[in-house]
Amino acid sequence: MEVERQLSLFLDNRPGVLAAVCRDLAAHRINIEAITVANLVDHALVRMVVSDAHAAVHLLEERGVLVILSDVLAIELPDRPGAMGALAERLGRADVNIDYMYGSSRGSRAGRPTVFLRVADLTRARRVLARWTPAAAPRRGRTPRARVTRRHRRAPR
Repeated sequence: MEVERQLSLFLDNRPGVLAAVCRDLAAHRINIEAITVANLVDHALVRMVVSDAHAAVHLLEERGVLVILSDVLAIELPDRPGAMGALAERLGRADVNIDYMYGSSRGSRAGRPTVFLRVADLTRARRVLARWTPAAAPRRGRTPRARVTRRHRRAPR
């Protein structure tokens, strides 16, 4: 678990605007490691984690883009059913609200995607998750299976 700097960009919701931002970042060798886009009618709210937040903010503000920096938790989870639920349950039991969450395959070591969470209480979330491992989530293939039974048999013809 790490704390990452997230950029929130407010962009015109028009074709090509996001492409121009991505092109500018790439031209300056800034990698987009995670991204999510929300439609706000005439604007788009783009949240992203990049390889160099400081350089990205400087570049985008030069281009007239409104950028807000915030901290998010970056947590690697196993790629299997129940892992995200176990994380949400752990935070919920500690009364930590998840404001929003999105995922990425950033640095996917051993098939472990990264989820980025904005939480209401970052300090409490870090304390709650400090010794937690997502190993408690059910392993693939070990989830309970529904039992299929035939209630009605066809009469022989």
